[in-house]
Amino acid sequence: MAGDEINWRRFFDINGLAGLRIEDPKVFEETHATLFRLYTDGLIDGFRIDHVDGLSDPPGYCRRLRKRLDELAPDRRAYLVVEKILGAGEALPTDWGIDGTSGYDFMNEVSAVQHAESGAAVLTRLWHDLTHRPADFEREEVAARREILQRNFEAQLVAVTAALHRLARSDVATRDISAAAIRRALVALLAHFPVYRGYDAGAKRSDMDQAAFARALMAAKAAAPASAHAVLDHLNRWLGGEDGDPETLALRKLAGTRFQQLSAPVAAKAVEDTAFYRYGRLLSRNDVGFDAARLGCSIADFHAAAARRLETFPDSMLATATHDHKRGEDLRARLAVISEMPEAWEDFVRRCLDLNKDAARPDPGDEIMLYQMIVGAWPLQLDASDEAGRQQFVERLAGWQQKALREAKLRTDWTQPNEAYEAAAGDFLARLFEPGNGFLPLARDFIDQIAAPGAVNGLAQAVLKMTVPGMPDFFQGTEFWDFSLVDPDNRRPVDYLARRTALSAGIEARHLLDSWRDGRIKQAVIHATLALRRDLESLFARGSYQPLAVQGAQADRIIAFARCGAGAAVVVVVPRHADALLQSRAHLNLDPAELRDSSVILPPELRGRPMQSMLDSNDIVVAQAGLRLDVLLSDLPVSILRAVDSA
Repeated sequence: MAGDEINWRRFFDINGLAGLRIEDPKVFEETHATLFRLYTDGLIDGFRIDHVDGLSDPPGYCRRLRKRLDELAPDRRAYLVVEKILGAGEALPTDWGIDGTSGYDFMNEVSAVQHAESGAAVLTRLWHDLTHRPADFEREEVAARREILQRNFEAQLVAVTAALHRLARSDVATRDISAAAIRRALVALLAHFPVYRGYDAGAKRSDMDQAAFARALMAAKAAAPASAHAVLDHLNRWLGGEDGDPETLALRKLAGTRFQQLSAPVAAKAVEDTAFYRYGRLLSRNDVGFDAARLGCSIADFHAAAARRLETFPDSMLATATHDHKRGEDLRARLAVISEMPEAWEDFVRRCLDLNKDAARPDPGDEIMLYQMIVGAWPLQLDASDEAGRQQFVERLAGWQQKALREAKLRTDWTQPNEAYEAAAGDFLARLFEPGNGFLPLARDFIDQIAAPGAVNGLAQAVLKMTVPGMPDFFQGTEFWDFSLVDPDNRRPVDYLARRTALSAGIEARHLLDSWRDGRIKQAVIHATLALRRDLESLFARGSYQPLAVQGAQADRIIAFARCGAGAAVVVVVPRHADALLQSRAHLNLDPAELRDSSVILPPELRGRPMQSMLDSNDIVVAQAGLRLDVLLSDLPVSILRAVDSA
């Protein structure tokens, strides 16, 4: 009954957690008292504000928090970031008094640049042909939004409708608009809303909010009968399309606030917790804050996003893994390789389906997503003959599978579990791993194709996070390879002793190439790069960001840029779409023959300046105009160069 009856703010559809009216000054002070004491005592330096869009007034809250912290410690500046999901084309407002987001936007950007957009057509067709689910993500999202509104947010929808109906009845020109008509128009708007929410309840919208609302209005009209268009236009006016009269200001503010507090949880539940589990074109593009409709992006797009961040939020957090991620950072990096070889993936999937054609099996979509998780999450050091390790992996997958099936809400869900279907799906998973099943050698062959290029992606992802503008954030345990599944799998205990032991050995990354599967090479790259950040703190905090051109056949496979400032300079070069660049799929070494005719072009101020490698042999290189890639990436598949004085 909760979705129908509970009309007070709660945490999505978790009924045991109630929201607090943080906009009330007394509630604000009392709920923050301990945090303020810890900050005043210097025990904490700032705050990561979770689910900021759930508040009635996120900008007002952030500004009040900033002001209060400034009052408590005038000689310090607190670090404030917000967990904010940005829609496609949406920018974080610059007037909230915060330092940026918690990093999901970067997580999406680095993932997109590692995926090959050229693979989209084959992968989309394969998914649609085999599952008969929508080919494009947007259709899946709209359907999920409509369903979630009906299933989970009936009470909130009634409240918004009632507030808008009072507005309609306050004007003789609109008092004949029924509550039912308003409700239908609301559902149409919310089903097509392109961002989580707006921020100008009861007032004229900002340009950013207006653009989002205009997109929703156009899509809602396209999907609704012509008779509903006039009501949609009235909703547009009431919810902030114009200033309106002072007499209805309180009503408009109430309606706008309730609308915004409904649109955010609807987006979260419909996109992240429903559509992401229904759309399986390539699961590495279905994660928190990701634009699943877009498979990949260009290097120019990636550079542009980094430059914007430096200009607007240079201290914004950069994440690649969090407590809420649906797939570990290196699992996503491995699955990204599939976008480079979509035909090989299609062949693998069809052979798996044919192999199990006579078995009791889950729905095609659930089966194909399971195959993706198996090849993406398979531990690098797990041998198929290791029965205990294999069983442990199956148990982890089974936990993911049950959650994925229930979140999808197609054959089972959390409130009314279809135990028979869940058991059948679990039995199918277990049979795949039985000795003698033809699936295991088939899967291992495919894993061997994508594991090494996936690891190169993982190293490149880590280097980019630590060197582009922003503040890198590391989730627990991700110093080694991170093939975790959705929570609670990504919150398992971390073997810190193994990480401390590896770090204390002090082995350079180039000496760990032969043992790359154990993850120490990733830790070594992270350690060396963070040491460089510590030595060049000003450069990485505020230094310029300059994309570098790449000449030659591999120009579209190399991401290169320079960070310059305070008399120092760093050049970063990493590959993407690296499968075609590897010498073999058993190692991480790039093929010099593939790189020989390609080079990174240095800006005039760096030409002729000695540069020291920070990750491999520490050799000094000097280039007049270009750095040859076959030399630069001869030891490791990623490179960071630091300019040094000629003396």
